[in-house]
Amino acid sequence: MKALGHEIEKIRNIGVIAHIDAGKTTTTERLLFYTGRIHDIGDIDEGDTEMDWMPQERERGITITSAATTCFWRGYQINIIDTPGHVDFTAEVERSLRVLDGAVTVFSAVDGVEPQSEQVWRQADKYGVPRIAYINKIDRIGANFQTAVQSMVDKLSVVTMTLQYPHLQGDTMVGIVDLLQMKMIVWDLDSKGAKFELKEIPQEIQDKVKAAKENLLERLAETDDQFMMKFLDGHPFTVDELKEAVRKAALEKEYVPVVCGSSLKNIGVQPLLDAIVDYLPSPLDRGTIEGNSLNGAADGAKLQRQPSPDDPLSGLAFKVQTDEYTGRLVYVRVYSGKLESGSYILNSTTGKKERISRLFHMHANKRTEVEAVFAGNIAAIVGPKELITGDTICDPDKPIILEKIEFPEPVVTAAVEAKTSTEEDKLSEALYKLAQEDPTFRFKVDPETNQMIVSGMGELHLEIIHDRLQREFKVESNLGRPQVAYKETLAEPVDIEEKFIKQTGGRGQYAHVCIKFEPLSRGGGFEFVDEVKGGAVPREYIPAVNKGLKESLSSGPLGGFPIVDIRATLHYGSYHDVDSSEIAFKTAAAHALTQAFQQAKANLLEPIMTVEITTPEDYVGEIINDLQSRRAQVTAMEIHHHNTQIIKAQIPLASTFGYATRLRSLSQGRAAYHLQFSHYEVVPPSLKEEVLKGRK
Repeated sequence: MKALGHEIEKIRNIGVIAHIDAGKTTTTERLLFYTGRIHDIGDIDEGDTEMDWMPQERERGITITSAATTCFWRGYQINIIDTPGHVDFTAEVERSLRVLDGAVTVFSAVDGVEPQSEQVWRQADKYGVPRIAYINKIDRIGANFQTAVQSMVDKLSVVTMTLQYPHLQGDTMVGIVDLLQMKMIVWDLDSKGAKFELKEIPQEIQDKVKAAKENLLERLAETDDQFMMKFLDGHPFTVDELKEAVRKAALEKEYVPVVCGSSLKNIGVQPLLDAIVDYLPSPLDRGTIEGNSLNGAADGAKLQRQPSPDDPLSGLAFKVQTDEYTGRLVYVRVYSGKLESGSYILNSTTGKKERISRLFHMHANKRTEVEAVFAGNIAAIVGPKELITGDTICDPDKPIILEKIEFPEPVVTAAVEAKTSTEEDKLSEALYKLAQEDPTFRFKVDPETNQMIVSGMGELHLEIIHDRLQREFKVESNLGRPQVAYKETLAEPVDIEEKFIKQTGGRGQYAHVCIKFEPLSRGGGFEFVDEVKGGAVPREYIPAVNKGLKESLSSGPLGGFPIVDIRATLHYGSYHDVDSSEIAFKTAAAHALTQAFQQAKANLLEPIMTVEITTPEDYVGEIINDLQSRRAQVTAMEIHHHNTQIIKAQIPLASTFGYATRLRSLSQGRAAYHLQFSHYEVVPPSLKEEVLKGRK
């Protein structure tokens, strides 16, 4: 291939996002089949789907890493990213949504909005991504299309535009009525759904269909004054007029078009493809890209790039992948300009200029080499050795820095050790590569025990990391039991005066700082405030004080856990004309922080998780009793369908290890749960000493 995509108005960059088991990968597989991108349909249970290419994905039947591909429909190029639904891999969703223009959110018609689908919806809200809702599994026992749509309204606070009406006889799907054409689409299942035809709407559902169409027209009338006038005048709308109105509403993000189907039964996917083309934005629709200059404009003004190949190059690296053939692939969304093989780019985040040696168009883990990639497209590049997730690439002569991607902090840690001393170097190298790929995975050496400590988003996350160490990187290793990623903070303000004075015969070291430390609210992070007056501390040493404090945050005095949620205000100090230096002020600041924790009351913080348990009514009492024994607080209970209830609670992460086995035992294997990080809270004093004792 010579180049990738330059008809920018005919490009759709979309993600497929949802709760685990809602049918994302099954739906993506059908999108690829009906567009001719693949020639047969894979099956998750058989482990042969196109997008779940990792061995770990195929064995577990879940998506772990986001996979990119491209297909074509009606002359439009659709770049698709299939994302994970498991909460441990939320970073994959976060980075995908940062660079996508639109999304298809898949909901189960049986379960409606589930916890992780709510989470990914909020992630899409953060990046202002217009969405289509696809209600899947419409023919499953217990499915209810209207209830699933209503759950979107209730739980996501959105305004829905229902474009279809499913026609079922019992649990058998007869067809789907397209409310814009007012025709019923019927699929030929013997052709794997490749063939379908339009039929007249059956008499027995005409009244319900007419009511649904009226509701759609009323909803569209709310979105546009001109449409409202025509609607009130009884104007008969053409299909094109209706599509234009739906598209306009969808792009404004206030309204969500809703379609339906049964991906597993090969029903409803072609209309979903039509909806992607008709209602989701092109890069042109997303408009001007804004970024900062390298030094930051004094007036706060932003630099702008148009989504055009004629503008200077700008793009964002959003994924790093270790590749057995090329060594390292970096996925990039090109926002403006043209990226060419052999060209030089500036990594404006680091200030380094690097060469693009090769460019690839990706299909899951398969690649096709291209010579150029135009604005609006997604590609993988080989060459830059230091480019990581969140870095901006741009024209060296027209630098710009785009907004980075924020990722959640890891909440689970474990020790990992190589089985033999000869494997230790391989282990460090492999962990480095894995951390480059995954921004929510961290590793470090514990200075007290000399153990290698890995951190991630959950038990499954660390299990997958360990599995990849052994399979991909051929590192024989042992993984310890998961531990909670505690944090430390101050419970009260304290003012510390610290002098660092060292005489060694020649030039000495001198620094004197007065720093007030105060606790911040949860999630406050770290703040440094400079309130020094009259030159008590020279301006050139103040950044060193900030740096000394920041470097000390990684390991707190209580138990070696990271320090968070504090403000440090430097308000006084002194210096020596000869002996003062940056290193002296860095050291004084670090000592001051240690003194603050020794003099003031300090708190240990633990991660609190939100747990949602779906269980038959018979087991509710026992499950709640067990939750309370685990320091959980039940926050809500909802009646679900088929005599089941949903229990919502907040529970310390420390109390959840092994919970899957316990819940199976309590419910005879009939209950299911979903866990996701909520916030950090202070560990009760009665448990604080126990936790700290375990560190010694």
